[in-house]
Amino acid sequence: MTEALIQALANCHRNGTRLQAADWAGAVRDEADAYAVQEGVAAALGWQFDRWKSGAAGAQGPFSHSPVNPVAGTALLGVEAEVALRVGADGSPEAMCIGVELVASRWAEGLDAPALLRMADHQSNAGLLLGAWQPYRALDWGRLEWRLTLAGQPDVVRRGGHSLADPAGVLPAWVRHATRNDRTLPAGTVVTTGAWGGLHPLAGPARGTLSIQGLGDFSFSAAA
Repeated sequence: MTEALIQALANCHRNGTRLQAADWAGAVRDEADAYAVQEGVAAALGWQFDRWKSGAAGAQGPFSHSPVNPVAGTALLGVEAEVALRVGADGSPEAMCIGVELVASRWAEGLDAPALLRMADHQSNAGLLLGAWQPYRALDWGRLEWRLTLAGQPDVVRRGGHSLADPAGVLPAWVRHATRNDRTLPAGTVVTTGAWGGLHPLAGPARGTLSIQGLGDFSFSAAA
């Protein structure tokens, strides 16, 4: 049934269709199954495994990881404000930029689908938009002010808010995951590191500006 789900989700990406969670109850029994589906779908769609998302609710985990769609998706549910890192072959951070993760679901139930099915569906990822790269350096992440402006909505202005207090905190767990089974990291691999302020639902198009103190401004559009 895992292979059938891989093919069904790959078709959803190609055709913009959705699945009913109840039809796939039991297809994903645990995280190992979810990760197998993730990788099978990504391989079926020709992804290069050079863009990832990783995160955790706290420094002690548990961590979750997923390859992400290299192309912006449609039927978006929202966006997440993030910091993306570009890493070396050993997984150490070399560059950083503002990132905007696009959120969508191949499940008709959206974010109300069961957790393992959402994990199998690349953790509801629909693409990753990246700002200008700059050399990596440690910042006072917990104090940084950031502002998210979305079309048709009031600005969101906060300080800090990353669940690990440091975006690079995801790297050790993510590297272990991404390099398991003797895999290597492609040159220039990018990992986005978890949401600042959670999911920001859309009231219109996925168009706006994310500004993070010390990283500058990034104006984005899902059509970019």
